[in-house]
Amino acid sequence: MTNKDCAPFPNPELTAAAAADFLTRMLMIRRAELKIEELYPLEQMKTPVHLSLGQEAVSAGVCMHLNRDDAVFSNHRSHGHYLAKGGSLKELIAELYCRETGCSKGRGGSMHVIAKDAGHWGSSSIVAGATPHAVGAALAFQMQKKNAVAVCFLGDGACEQGVFFESMNWAALKKVPVVFVIENNFYSVSSHISVREVNEFLYKRAWAFDIPSFRVDGMNPLDVYASAAEAVEHARSGKGPFVVEYVLQRWRMHVGPGDPNAALYRAPEELQAGYQRDPIKEFVEHVLTAGILKEQEIAQISSRVDGEVEEAFVFAQNSPLPDGGDLAKFLFVD
Repeated sequence: MTNKDCAPFPNPELTAAAAADFLTRMLMIRRAELKIEELYPLEQMKTPVHLSLGQEAVSAGVCMHLNRDDAVFSNHRSHGHYLAKGGSLKELIAELYCRETGCSKGRGGSMHVIAKDAGHWGSSSIVAGATPHAVGAALAFQMQKKNAVAVCFLGDGACEQGVFFESMNWAALKKVPVVFVIENNFYSVSSHISVREVNEFLYKRAWAFDIPSFRVDGMNPLDVYASAAEAVEHARSGKGPFVVEYVLQRWRMHVGPGDPNAALYRAPEELQAGYQRDPIKEFVEHVLTAGILKEQEIAQISSRVDGEVEEAFVFAQNSPLPDGGDLAKFLFVD
């Protein structure tokens, strides 16, 4: 069995194209969410928003190894997974503004986004709610003999739900191609994992079902990229499920912009200067030092992402609201 506890991975040999792709995905998530945070107080976005600022490397690094036909299942903190898998930025922002052009026609909001064409099969506000769905999709892929993988993103709080254990058991029993990606930011709303769990090493829970697992530094994009490659390949090659626990930092509070209550619930070391890490900054430093990308290329990527973010917000703000007469539309299948 393969098990690693935050062991460093050899630096992957990234091509310039792969590095540019990785950086683009992370920057798209970062810049879009910073813009959401900036405009959210205007109260034009009528939906709660759970920001993934600080966690961009996991969404991007995992989805880098997925094909369009692979399926991603997400949770309430869904923006990063949706964008990294190729969901439309314009449709995401329109959904936050509850517009008819949104990815859920303005009826789902931030916690219920979907991009079937891109392989993002949906997110759920129910904690661990998407976990059995991912296993079901993986079982379908297996029965249909498709060379596809299902990936389920879940938080540390979701690992406390019984359905997570049931899902791991069934996935192991049937050896379905599913990867459980645990984004462990140590907080369930504002409760630190140390007051909720006897054993904080969540990846070890896979051992009860003989599922191989890693615990990885989720703030290190290179380690994320390398570990995700191994986990996805394991599932895709017919060896069954894999569990990866990424240890990372959630820069904002559970829901909404900023973290005004940080001093009330954050662990003391998290409030100290120098504690916060930036996965995008670390990645840029690496690709520059390694000569993979040049400063001019990074600047071009940054500028292009900024332009797309601005364009998406203009699109959303100018899109029509749903017709009041269609209130019950899409509730039932025709």
